[in-house]
Amino acid sequence: MSMENPPPPALIRVPIRIVVLVVVLPIRMTWDVLAAAARFLDRTVLRPTGRGIAWALTGVGRGLALVFTGVGRGVAWVFRHTVTRPARWLYGAVLAPVGRGIGWVLTGVGHGLGWLLTRVGHGLGWFFTGVGRGLAWFLVRVGRGLAWFFVRVGRGLARFFAGLWRGIAFGADRLWRGLSVAGPWLGRAVFVWPWVGLWRYVIVPVCRYGIAVPAVWLYRRVLAPLGTGCAFLLEKAVLVPVAALFTYVLVPLLRYGVVVPVLWFDRYVLTPVGQGLGWFFPRLGRGLAVGTVRLARAVFVWPWVGLWRFVLVPVVRYGIVRPLAWLWKRVLVPVAREVRDALAVCWRVAGYVSLAVGRALGWAFRTLVGRPATWLWRSVCTPVGHWVRDSVWAPARRAAVQAGRAVEEALSSARASVREALASARVTVREARRDAWRALVGGARSPEPGEPEVARARTLGSTTNVPGAAPAPEISLRKRG
Repeated sequence: MSMENPPPPALIRVPIRIVVLVVVLPIRMTWDVLAAAARFLDRTVLRPTGRGIAWALTGVGRGLALVFTGVGRGVAWVFRHTVTRPARWLYGAVLAPVGRGIGWVLTGVGHGLGWLLTRVGHGLGWFFTGVGRGLAWFLVRVGRGLAWFFVRVGRGLARFFAGLWRGIAFGADRLWRGLSVAGPWLGRAVFVWPWVGLWRYVIVPVCRYGIAVPAVWLYRRVLAPLGTGCAFLLEKAVLVPVAALFTYVLVPLLRYGVVVPVLWFDRYVLTPVGQGLGWFFPRLGRGLAVGTVRLARAVFVWPWVGLWRFVLVPVVRYGIVRPLAWLWKRVLVPVAREVRDALAVCWRVAGYVSLAVGRALGWAFRTLVGRPATWLWRSVCTPVGHWVRDSVWAPARRAAVQAGRAVEEALSSARASVREALASARVTVREARRDAWRALVGGARSPEPGEPEVARARTLGSTTNVPGAAPAPEISLRKRG
């Protein structure tokens, strides 16, 4: 270790490791017991159970797969035989031929309609072409006749309307000349001359001699002299004295009594005083601000700064922080380090102790339980099991096998006898039916078409026969000729 972290003395290390060992040893032994129990439970219970569950689930899955496969195949077979094949047969045997026939019929009808409409179109085209040419020739001729007629009619009408227009123009000219001579005179006599006479002989004399002449005389003889006199009196009595008073009294009085003193007072008194006050008040404000700040610092800041700097910081630094740092560095860190090391060491030591205790318990279990149980199994249970297997189980199994074979042979013989009895009964019933039919209808007896005649077997002189076969004569085919 470095000089900054010196090793703690044994006085601290040994008690810490003893206490940690006392605390850790039960925990480690409990942990090892639980781990051993978990491994034993895993080997003896969980793995077999998992394998059994896996086997059961595999079997169930295979069974379900088989079931669903069978159901699917059945559904597919039912769908194939109830839907697919009938639909395919319906399409191949009904719909496709019907569609082809309908297509053939519609194709033939379309070709026929196309040929017919083509011929009809050609005929209608020829007809309307001829009709159009005839109408065109007729309309051309009619147009030419109408054009000739309307040209002649137009020329006649033009000549008629030209003569008519000349007559109307001549009459209108004569009428206009007459009206131009008599009309102005008549209009003047009706619309102008009465108003001109009214204006000239009534309104103008009344306005001139009744209004204008008296008004002019009144203005010239009364109002103009009166206005001139009033203006002269106003000018000489009011305006001239007022102008003289303003020019020679008020203006000098205002200039030399008010304006000049005010300008002098502003220039030589107010401006210097203002400049002095402008210089003084900023200095005064700055001084007051500096003094206020210094006073505020002296009252509100410096005491707390001094309290913090000279009281709280030394007390906290030398009374709390450094003792705590020394306690952390010299006591808590070494103790924690030793506790950590002690935990590691004691965990390993507790593992060794737990391993030793486990081995001792295992030796005791093997000595007290395992070896007696092994001796009992090998010396007692195995001979007894062999005797039971050889003396009881094997004879019982052989007897059961023989009994099963006897029962099987009996059942097979009974099955064969029942089959033979049914076959003979079937033959008897068939022959009785055939005889009854011959008795009712008549005719020679003929072998049944469904059952061919079985050739008899040759035995070559022996007396044994094949079951179910009749013996054949011992004469060769050559001797039979």
